[in-house]
Amino acid sequence: MSTTDDAPECSRAGCRLPASWRIDWRNPRIHAADRTKTWVACDEHVDYLREFLAARDFPVQAHPLNPVGDVA
Repeated sequence: MSTTDDAPECSRAGCRLPASWRIDWRNPRIHAADRTKTWVACDEHVDYLREFLAARDFPVQAHPLNPVGDVA
């Protein structure tokens, strides 16, 4: 998920663009409400990844990715 300089890369398969979004999601069939997973996305793929998860009825939220060292 990271480049050599530790900048996060988009989680979309085959994409190596820098991520600018954080996508928090969970599969309610196997995860408790307090357990979430996180993908990161570039501007080009944030909608694709969010819609991919929403189509499966997974709770999903997309937020701008905070710069390194910035507390959410």
